[in-house]
Amino acid sequence: MRITRIRLLSQIFFFALFVFFVYMADSERLRAYPVSWFLELDPLVALTTGITTHTIYKGLLWALVLLIPTLLLGRFFCNWMCPYGSSHQFFGWLFGKRHAVQKMESNRYRRLYSVKYIILIAAVIAAVFGSLQIGLLDPICLLYRSFTTAIFPALNMAVPGTIWSTGTHTHQLAWVIGFILIFLLAMNAVIPRFFCRTLCPLGAFLGACSRFSLWRIHRDTKKCVDCDLCLRHCEGACDPQTMVRKSECFVCFNCIDDCPHDALAFRFMPDVRGEVKDAEVSGRRMVLAGVLGFLFFPLARSAGKNTKDYDAKGIRPPGSVEENEFLKRCIKCDQCIRVCPTNVLQPAMLQTGLEGIWTPIMNMRTGYCQLNCTLCGQVCPTGAIQRISIEEKLGVAKENQGKPIKVGTAFYDRGRCLPWAMDTPCVVCEEVCPTTPKAIYTREVTTTDRYGKPVTLKQPYVDPRQCIGCGICEHECPVNDQRAIYVTTVGETRSKARSLLLGESQG
Repeated sequence: MRITRIRLLSQIFFFALFVFFVYMADSERLRAYPVSWFLELDPLVALTTGITTHTIYKGLLWALVLLIPTLLLGRFFCNWMCPYGSSHQFFGWLFGKRHAVQKMESNRYRRLYSVKYIILIAAVIAAVFGSLQIGLLDPICLLYRSFTTAIFPALNMAVPGTIWSTGTHTHQLAWVIGFILIFLLAMNAVIPRFFCRTLCPLGAFLGACSRFSLWRIHRDTKKCVDCDLCLRHCEGACDPQTMVRKSECFVCFNCIDDCPHDALAFRFMPDVRGEVKDAEVSGRRMVLAGVLGFLFFPLARSAGKNTKDYDAKGIRPPGSVEENEFLKRCIKCDQCIRVCPTNVLQPAMLQTGLEGIWTPIMNMRTGYCQLNCTLCGQVCPTGAIQRISIEEKLGVAKENQGKPIKVGTAFYDRGRCLPWAMDTPCVVCEEVCPTTPKAIYTREVTTTDRYGKPVTLKQPYVDPRQCIGCGICEHECPVNDQRAIYVTTVGETRSKARSLLLGESQG
């Protein structure tokens, strides 16, 4: 069996394994499966979160398992294990160029492919200053996000009752995430492996590491007749027909199979005169990338969306760390959104500022936070959402006795509330309130309607000391268009600066 067929089997296996893990990251299926394993295997996630938080989350030690063979063999992950890379290869094969000459020309190296190194440098420099943005283009994070918010929900809507999800979930701006995926896949018809060659920061990082690899492609100039047939199926556009570019080689072995003269081989420490070790990025472009990364942090933070001018609807899941620390940890993979049983977690756009794009926030119109659920923290690979117990969440654990975790506080719009504004009986919010004692209580009043008839009503109130911001009252409110009761971030326990009551801010 040729090694390229073994590689193909490896790609199919790891892509199927990825889909299986995403499938199992469902509230009714989640067991002891390592559903975040691909994220924990990602060395770029480990590097950037380590930079922003000055620590390495223990699950991300898996990244060392990937770095070791990279230092030995080169950038093998991109074409042997990466599920996103495999999907691009498949679409390139399905819709790409067919004529041999066109294929060879499209697989020559272009200076455009150095863009990914600029993206990597900018992202790392931004991480140095405390802004974690690698999840925007990291292939594993991007694919998790695409499956969670676009692919699985779309499949479930197209064919109701399928196995893809236990419920029909909807996600705000899912069409944006979906069309980004479609665009990047469609670009393979123009430039094969467009994302991998041009935009992928993980590929750039692995390419930088592969310059130290001990095994690599070697071209025997005595046997080579310059036929360029090795370019026909070259996945990385690493120019094996001239000076092989180590940082671009995907170790796909296609060039070895395609060479009719046995001029190419995979050897241990071959003659370095026949290769290009470093990426083709000029010093000025590297400086420019560093400046972009440096400027991103102050420009993004200057809006104050995570401090003084925080959005009332930027509600984070229970167990989330303080906002600045959250933005240092969240990689925007949206695993928490996938596992949420009620669909309350949604990908943010600009509610939490530019840094918070695609991070999880709670939308009480689409769902609510179940009282006895902590699944989001169980799948978070970086600790942005801490793994808390039900007892800690409810405030019955020894360490936080009597202090449940609050994600916000509910407020009434009395101009829309049926008992307050329309003389119409309604006690839905009080009935569904899950806390003990209930955070919503009523006071019975007797008044007269416009016709002079006496009406007895129960007018609701919120006790901010008992409210945990779960949002079930807002979700179930019968005033559909704009709820008469709504939850905001004020009073959340993760931030003293957002305390509602004086006693809380001093505690």
